Amino acid sequence: MSFSNQNAINKAFKVGIYIRLSREDGDKLESDSISNQRDILQRYIKENQLIFIDEYKDDGISRNNF
Repeated sequence: MSFSNQNAINKAFKVGIYIRLSREDGDKLESDSISNQRDILQRYIKENQLIFIDEYKDDGISRNNF
């Protein structure tokens, strides 16, 4: 394997996650869909050896009340 190919394989990506409210969750403090999305994305990050940087959350803000 060439140096450039090996370098690309070892490169870790820095990621942020964006999660948003489902209308089905109503007025809960933190919606179930937010928690579920966070769990799924964090598992994906760990399984793929990515570097978690930050979380961006849209919980309760919609285009109707933005």
